Amino acid sequence: MSKPSLPQGTRDFNASVVRKRNYIFQTIRSVMESYGFQPLETPAMENLDTLMGKYGDEGDKLIFKILNNGLDNPAKQDSAKLEFEKILSGKNSKSLTERALRYDLTIPFARYVAMNHAQLTMPFKRYQIQPVWRADRPQKGRYREFYQCDADVVGSYSLLNEVELSNLYATVFKQLGIDVTIKMNNRKILAALAEICGGADKMVDITVAIDKLDKIGLDKVKEELSGRGLSDSQINTIENYLLIDGSNDEKIASLKKLIGENATGNKGIEELEWVLNYHQNSFVANHLQADFTLARGLNYYTGIIFEVKANNAQMGSIGGGGRYDDLTGTFDVPNIPGVGISFGVDRIYDVMEELQLFPAEVQTGTKVLFFNLGDAESKVAYSLMQSLRDKGIAAELFHENSKFDKQFKYADKKQIPYAVIIGSKELLENSVVLKNLISGDQQSLSNNELLSFAF
Repeated sequence: MSKPSLPQGTRDFNASVVRKRNYIFQTIRSVMESYGFQPLETPAMENLDTLMGKYGDEGDKLIFKILNNGLDNPAKQDSAKLEFEKILSGKNSKSLTERALRYDLTIPFARYVAMNHAQLTMPFKRYQIQPVWRADRPQKGRYREFYQCDADVVGSYSLLNEVELSNLYATVFKQLGIDVTIKMNNRKILAALAEICGGADKMVDITVAIDKLDKIGLDKVKEELSGRGLSDSQINTIENYLLIDGSNDEKIASLKKLIGENATGNKGIEELEWVLNYHQNSFVANHLQADFTLARGLNYYTGIIFEVKANNAQMGSIGGGGRYDDLTGTFDVPNIPGVGISFGVDRIYDVMEELQLFPAEVQTGTKVLFFNLGDAESKVAYSLMQSLRDKGIAAELFHENSKFDKQFKYADKKQIPYAVIIGSKELLENSVVLKNLISGDQQSLSNNELLSFAF
């Protein structure tokens, strides 16, 4: 019999980890609610047609496909063998797979909007906290199953939405204690770069290559661009673009010279400047950075794009998003603009662990352990424990009459801060001994005093 194991790129979470993750979830959720976003959940699986073709060639390769039921039917086996050859060559076969695990939360959200837009109050603001799956190569900060937290607004072209979402980002990370840089670019600027370098058909080639800049470096990006058919002159223009540096104002000034009179590019610059200037004199401004190397390889972005980096941790992006003004058009529901951002919860967790940012109280589960010193004593303890639970205080009764040492060790391992001890003397006096297991102090209290104690 083989030893039990986990699928590569997945993890179990013990109580300590779950509490820390819930702290992150609740922080994000509370900020999103305060900004007027409302919750939504969608199925773990979607029809394959819903997902394919929405993430570009690179993204499509990372979609987990689900085999159809009934492949054990002998009548289907011969055809299935032939269809598997298609699957292995990267093609799709409805006779084998019609569904897939969701790759992100944005496309399922667009599908939901397309199906329900007539009933939604526009602009519609939703947040979603659920797991997603990608057939990626596992490494630090990159998993095959992980949670995303998204906030999206659909039904509005207003750049105030980008202002709100960048503010939301800054507020969440401020509350979590993570110093971040919120990088911003505009896909219109990248489209202009493509037009300057040979035409709009170069857009995907350029953005996919630029999106790998942090991972493979400038020289490798240039090699990839050359392999995609760009000339030396075009690659030189892209290199000059990627080397733009300085303050936000200096970067924009340099970009304007490079873009020249290109209308698409100047529109993108105008939008970017508008959002950056809106945050002047606010704490958010200190975290915003124009970064023209930011590409975000997903094809559906059409305007401003975001990426969030933790400043003091060795980690990739911990958030990202952007505007996608015709995403629902892929579902035959055109002209519903949208913009959204996503939080990478697993990476945020790793950053907070590395920087030791979780508050100590996050780990507190059970507050009070009632010792079990016999049948009569445990019955009184059980009644008092239930009264504390009714007051919202987490409490346990040790499961059996055991030696003090065993019960103290249990409390220590579970980091329970208080012990309540009821012996024969306390039983007669309707009292308890309350021991602070952190300081070692203890005191005698009446049963009523215990129920009013400020744990």
